[in-house]
Amino acid sequence: MKVLIVGAGPAGSTAAYYLAQAGIDVTVLEKTSFPREKVCGDGLTPRAVREIQKLGLPHPEADGWRRNKGLRLLAGGRSIELPWPEVSDFPQYGLIRTRLGFDEELARHAQSAGAVVLERHSVTEALRSEDGRVTGVRAALLDESGRKTGETRDFTADVVLAADGNSSRTAVSLGIRKRDDRPLGVAVRTYFTSPRHDDDWMEGWLELPGRDGKLLPGYGWVFGVGDGTSNVGLGILNSSKEFGKLDYKQVLREWTAGMPAEWGFTPENQVGEIRGAALPMGFNRTPHYSPGLLLLGDAGGMVSPFNGEGISYAMESARFAAEFIIDGAARSVSAGWTEADADAHLARYADYVRDQWGSHFTLGRAFAALIGKPAVMKLALRTGMPIPVLMRFVVRLLANLTDPAAKGFEDRVIRVLESLVPATSNQGLSRADAVSAGPSQTGPNHTDTPAHTGANSAVSATKVRVNP
Repeated sequence: MKVLIVGAGPAGSTAAYYLAQAGIDVTVLEKTSFPREKVCGDGLTPRAVREIQKLGLPHPEADGWRRNKGLRLLAGGRSIELPWPEVSDFPQYGLIRTRLGFDEELARHAQSAGAVVLERHSVTEALRSEDGRVTGVRAALLDESGRKTGETRDFTADVVLAADGNSSRTAVSLGIRKRDDRPLGVAVRTYFTSPRHDDDWMEGWLELPGRDGKLLPGYGWVFGVGDGTSNVGLGILNSSKEFGKLDYKQVLREWTAGMPAEWGFTPENQVGEIRGAALPMGFNRTPHYSPGLLLLGDAGGMVSPFNGEGISYAMESARFAAEFIIDGAARSVSAGWTEADADAHLARYADYVRDQWGSHFTLGRAFAALIGKPAVMKLALRTGMPIPVLMRFVVRLLANLTDPAAKGFEDRVIRVLESLVPATSNQGLSRADAVSAGPSQTGPNHTDTPAHTGANSAVSATKVRVNP
C-alpha cells in the first residue's frame, strides 16, 4: 500500500510516523521548508502530551520543551491556579513548545521511521479516477524563497490524507467546503521579551481589560516560552457580535497596553509581528472520509469549540487514521479484500472520530454560543471564579481530560452531559441541512455550507439548541 500525506504539521507528521513504522510506503508533501512559523499559542495540554509520549518523541527541557503545572485563570480581578487533573490516561503536565521547533521535530521523527518528507511541494488539487475516487494529488514545486517555479508534479497513492490545515486546498479542490453551521474562531499572537518567560502556568484571561479598564472582546493567553520570551495572544469566536468587525491586532495592542509595565509587554520588547489565523472548530469541514481520502486535524475542523485546542485532536486523528490504514493493509493481504472492502473499512475512520469527540464537540458548540452573550459570560464568571472546585471541573471539561472508566463524580457528570446531546455529525450535510441550505448553498457532493451561521443555528433568544 502507498499513502500520500498533504501537510507536515502535527497531523501529517504523526500519521507519517505510524505508517512508516508499520512498513507502509508513505510520502509527505509540505508546501514550506523547515524551520517554519505557524500561528499558535504554543501550548500543549496533557492531552497533546499523551500523543507525544505515544510517538516516543523526546521532549527534554534542554531542547526547548518547557513543562507547566496547569492553568492560571484571570477574570474580574480574581486569579485562580488549577493544576492539571490526575487522570489515569494522561500525564499530569503540559508543555510549551514553539511551533517553529515542534513541527520540524515531528517531521524529522517521521523521517527517522522511514517516511519521505518532500518540502516546497505545494499541493494545488486532488487527482481522481473516472469513478470519482481520489488517486493522488498535483503539487506545484517552489523555489527556496517559496515562489512557484512553474513546474508541477503528480503523485499517486492508494490513500491520500489531507492534513493541510484550515484552508485545505486538497479538500476544496474536491468541493468539500467549510460549514457555516459550526463555530469559527480567529486568533492573533506575538512574542515579547519578558521576565515572565519562565512562568510555570499556562495563563488564560477570561476577560480582557484595556488600558482604560474597559473590557475588550475575546479571551487571551500568556504562555512563558522559557527562552526569554512570552507568547501573548487572544482569540474571539463567531458567536460574538464583534466577530469580523474588529482589528484584532489593535485589540491585542490595547489589551497589552493595560498590563503592568514590569511584564515588558511593550512595543519595544515585541519580537516579530502580530500574526493571526482562523480556528476551524467542531468538525467544520465534512465529510471526513471520501473514497481514497481522509481529512485530518484542522483540515476536518477538529478544533475544540471549548478552548480552541487543535494540536491534540490533530495528532489523535492522525493516529486513528494510521491504525485504520495499517489494519486495512494487513487484511487486504490476508483476506484478499477488494477495493470496495478497503473503502468500507476506511470509512469507519469517520465513524470512529465522531464516536470519540462528537458529543464533546456538541457541548462545545453550545458553550461557544453561550459565552458569546456578554450577560451570560459575566454571570458565569461571577458564579464560578470564587469556587475552586467548580473551576477544576470546568478545566477538566474544557480540556477534555476525563477518564471514561473512572467512577469519580466529575467523570460521571461529564459522561452524563455528553450522553444527553447528539454527536456532531462529520458525514457531510444531512438531507434536512441540504434542504435548509437551498440549491445555491450545496455543492456537487452536498458538502457545502448551510445558509445559517454557527451562532444562529445554535442559539435562540431564550435557549441553546445544537443540531448534530
